[in-house]
Amino acid sequence: MNPRIKSLLFLHTAVFLWGFTAILGKLVSYNSFNLVWHRMLITALVYLCLPAVWRGLRSISWQSAGIFIGIGVIVCAHWVAFYGSIKLGNSASVTLACLGTTSFFSAILDPLINRKPFLIQELLLGLLVVAGILLIYFALPQSGDSGVDYPAAISTGVLSAFLAALFTSLNKRHIQKTSAVTLSALEMVAGALLLSALLPFIPDIHMVWLPGFNPLVGDWDLLWVLLLAIVCTNFTFYLGAYALQELSAFTANLTVNLEPIYGIILGALIFGENNDLNLAFYLGACLILLAVFVQSVLEYRLRRKTKYEEHSPGFID
Repeated sequence: MNPRIKSLLFLHTAVFLWGFTAILGKLVSYNSFNLVWHRMLITALVYLCLPAVWRGLRSISWQSAGIFIGIGVIVCAHWVAFYGSIKLGNSASVTLACLGTTSFFSAILDPLINRKPFLIQELLLGLLVVAGILLIYFALPQSGDSGVDYPAAISTGVLSAFLAALFTSLNKRHIQKTSAVTLSALEMVAGALLLSALLPFIPDIHMVWLPGFNPLVGDWDLLWVLLLAIVCTNFTFYLGAYALQELSAFTANLTVNLEPIYGIILGALIFGENNDLNLAFYLGACLILLAVFVQSVLEYRLRRKTKYEEHSPGFID
C-alpha cells in the first residue's frame, strides 16, 4: 500500500475510535470518576510494559517528569469532565458538540502559553463558536426527566474543552523534552495515581473497584473499559504516531476535527440521539464545526505564505 494512503487510513481509524470514546463512555454504567480511573490505570499499565517507555524514563530529568505529571492531572480532569458531561446529559452528541469549542480556547491559550501573537481571525471564529454553544444551550430543555440536566452537561462539556486546549498547548510547549510515548505514559500514570488517592474520599460516590462483566444480565462494563483503554488510547496513539511520519500537521489537524462528526453520527445510529435533539441543536453544532474547519484552512494558508516568504528573495524599496 502507498505509505501516504496507509497513513491516512491509520489516522482516520484513530479519529473514528476517538469519536467512539463518547459512545463507550455512555455505555459504561457507572460514574465518570471510576471510569476515568479505570481507563488511565489500564492505559498506564500497558505503556509500562513497553521497553521504549522505560528507556525514556531513565533519560528524562526530574523537572521535566514533574511537568508531565502536572499535565497528566489536567488530562485526568479533562476526561472526568468529558464523561461527566455525557452522564449529566445522557447524550454523546451534546458533549461532542461542546468539545468543538476546544479551538476557541486554543486561540486564547496557545498564544499565552507558547508566546505567540494572537490572531484576530481565530478570535473572530471563536465568537462563532460561542454563538453555536448559545444556540445549543437555548435549543435544549433547561431541565429533563430521569436525571438529565442539559445546562449542567453543556457547562461541563465546555469545561472539558477548555482543559483539552490547556493540556494540548502545554504538551506542545514541552514535548521536545522527551519522546511522545514517555510523555503519554507519565501523564496516564499521574492521572491514575491521583484518582487512586482521591476516589475513596470523594463523598456520595459509589466506588467501583473492578468493572463488572456478566453478559447474561447485560453487564458489559469490563469490555467497554478495555476498549477505551487499549483500543481507543494505546492503539490510537500508535496509529497517530505512524500517520504523522507521512502526513503534514495541517492534514492531521483537519482530520482530527472530524472526531465530533463521527461521534454525533455514531450517537444517532447507536442510541437514536437524533430523535431527542432538534434542528436548532444541529445548527449550533454546524456553526462550531464550520469555525473549526475554517480555522484549519486559514492556518494552512498562513503556513504556506510564511514558507513562501522565507524562501523568496527579499526586496528593498
